[in-house]
Amino acid sequence: MRRAESVASHGVRFLFATVFVAGCAYSASASAANDCKKPVYLTFDTGHMEVAPAILQTLLQHRVQATFFAANERTKSGDGSLGEYWAVWWKKAADQGHEFASHTFDHVYWRGDLATQPVSFRIKPSAGAQMGQESVATPAQYCKQLDQSSQRLQAMTGKPTLPLFRAPGGKTSAALLAAAKDCGYAHVGWADAGFLGDELPSEKFSNSHLLGKALRTIRSGDILMAHLGIWSRKDPWAPANLEPLITGLKAQGFCFDTLRNHPDYKGWITQRS
Repeated sequence: MRRAESVASHGVRFLFATVFVAGCAYSASASAANDCKKPVYLTFDTGHMEVAPAILQTLLQHRVQATFFAANERTKSGDGSLGEYWAVWWKKAADQGHEFASHTFDHVYWRGDLATQPVSFRIKPSAGAQMGQESVATPAQYCKQLDQSSQRLQAMTGKPTLPLFRAPGGKTSAALLAAAKDCGYAHVGWADAGFLGDELPSEKFSNSHLLGKALRTIRSGDILMAHLGIWSRKDPWAPANLEPLITGLKAQGFCFDTLRNHPDYKGWITQRS
């Protein structure tokens, strides 16, 4: 009986410690948001996920909160970036105070508008059952892609997603943006200097070159963009460049915040909450 009581007591203490750590992460995030005078907004899109655990550990170590845009992309391990294999990772990210938003479920690229009434879109997913096939989507069908990603994220994290999305490749049109807003999503791109270059070939753009450029050109208010793994880059950008980027920007007086507090989106998020 004493052994059972000991195990139960240990379980309660572990649960309390977990809740306390998660609470501290949220408290630190709120405090950072209030004190942040020279903010930048670090965002990640999904990818092959191999580097995702190391990225999350680096963010935790440096007390940086980021915003993750998620699609169910092909991964090096498991059943896709929004599959069951990675569900524990997403929950851990939520417990550390990060924010989440849609990247379309099947990583759907916009390819063009069709002159129909109402407008429809040429699309080409790079994941899912229709991977690599061009087709036509109505606004409602595109919105279903946005919703499916958001709903899956909320199911895994237990946390409502932000009413934001990032179109794969950043490719959009005025009609696409209007359709997305009609179903509750504002689009998020990135600053020119915030393109961290992890999609570029490492033979031409070394990590040291990309890091130096970022530290020279990033300005207050910039949205930064990288990925949770890029298949084509031989010398991965992350996690090698992430820590020196964070420490280098902090040394210049920058601080990190999530898109929940970005002036261009804060009102929209509050309105949709």
